Amino acid sequence: MRTRTNGGTMVFLHGLLDRLLVVCAVVAGGLVPGFIAQYRQRLGGRLDQARLDLEPWQRLADQFHHGDIRTLIQYHLDSGDAKFHAEGAVIRSLLDTVHQLQSAVDALHGSLVRQVGYLLLHADPGLARATFNDWAPTFALSAEGIVFALAVAAVTWLVFQGAWRLAALAGQGLAGRASDSPDEPIPQPRRLSPGDGRPRNGSQWRR
Repeated sequence: MRTRTNGGTMVFLHGLLDRLLVVCAVVAGGLVPGFIAQYRQRLGGRLDQARLDLEPWQRLADQFHHGDIRTLIQYHLDSGDAKFHAEGAVIRSLLDTVHQLQSAVDALHGSLVRQVGYLLLHADPGLARATFNDWAPTFALSAEGIVFALAVAAVTWLVFQGAWRLAALAGQGLAGRASDSPDEPIPQPRRLSPGDGRPRNGSQWRR
């Protein structure tokens, strides 16, 4: 009776956790596209600022080096003037920043799966943290967003089922091992009967 009650409790718990995880996974998966959109917006703001910082140097390159900013950078780096040389390093850093941000923005305009993969592997921690702090949760209602949410729920459900199955098998193994080796009874001292004090082999006690 007790085993049957425990089994019913585990079935109820399994069903409850199963449904809760699926619902949470659908909601979480549906919120991901909105977070990516807000992250991409912040990333675009950084790119615009980096372009503004680079714009004066680009104008100099247009004026003196036919628009080739790398020639301008090399001209500064080859200068014996320490100030000119330092400016060349600054311009090169600005140019690298613009290229990196542009590549990130381009990566976040692909498919949703590609965007998620890029964020998991290459997200800027500071930018992601700032986006999360100001994040306004929005559920994606596009076809791609809904499919992604259902896919996240399916993967979560499969992982949960596998983990539950492994835990159940481990529990059955432990229970079987315990039943195969029951506790040995503690031996009790033998009580003497009245006949135990009599002499054996026909001999008698001497007074």
